[in-house]
This record gives sequence, C-alpha cells and structure tokens, in this order.
Amino acid sequence: MRERGDIEEAMERHGDAVWRVCVLHFRSHADAQDAFQDAFLRYALSDRVRFNGEEHRKAWLLRVATNICKDMLKAASRRSVPLESACAADMRSDDPAIQPASFESEVIDAMRGLDDPPRTPLYLSLYEGYTAPEIAQMVEAPVNTVYSWIARGKKQLKEALS
Repeated sequence: MRERGDIEEAMERHGDAVWRVCVLHFRSHADAQDAFQDAFLRYALSDRVRFNGEEHRKAWLLRVATNICKDMLKAASRRSVPLESACAADMRSDDPAIQPASFESEVIDAMRGLDDPPRTPLYLSLYEGYTAPEIAQMVEAPVNTVYSWIARGKKQLKEALS
C-alpha cells in the first residue's frame, strides 16, 4: 500500500480533476463520491505501479476514475428500479449539479448525453487541457481517431445546447 503522504499529495494535486470526471458521469452526488473514493482507493492499493512524472500519475487516475464510472453505470443499468421511485429521488435531491434551472446543469447533462467516445476525449481536451496525441496514448487509440471524436463531440454538444 502507498504511504499516506503519497496518497494525500495525489488527492491534493489531482482530486479536482478526478472529481470532475466522476460528476460528469453521474447525476447522483453520492455515486460520484463513491467513484471518487474508489479511484483513490485503487491508487492507494496500486503500490506496484510506477509513474513517469505527475502527468502520468494524473492520466492514470483519470483513466481509472473513468473506468470505475463506466463499471458503476453498467452495474446500475442491470438493476431494476421502478421509474416512479427513481424520479422521486431526483426531485428530492438538493444536489446543485442536477438543478434544472442552472446552465451548468445543462452543460453537464449535454456532456452526459454524449456517447463514449466522444465524451471522455472531449472532456479530457476541453476541461483537462490534454492534446489529442496525449489523449490517444491514454485511451490507446490512433491520434486521428481522437481528433474525430473531439470534433464530433463538440458538434453534438453544440447541437444539444442550441
């Protein structure tokens, strides 16, 4: 297991980025928290993984968080929850990320509405500032494919927000 100081440093440096990935995937604040905690738990337990600098560590954390979110969404889709109770839970929430009147909520909903890809490459490009070649390495795809995903994602996001 990694040392406490290493884990705290990773959370301090990259916690916001990991949190944004988790919020991007979930409407529920609690689900985003679970994914966030799971990502850093995996980091804490991955003491055999060595990083080639801070960018590599950040990319690893973002990839792990994305995969955790996808796995949680797959598992959630297998559960059957009555529509009435799911809607009622969303209506009672005081989570500011799901309030329908906010523009931030519209953007997040539009991003969530995108398929993946292009959602993850677009997020990494727009919010985290990664270049297409860097994203291509992270998602193990050709660079030109990543450029296409980003362009397609921007177009779909623009249409969704119009």
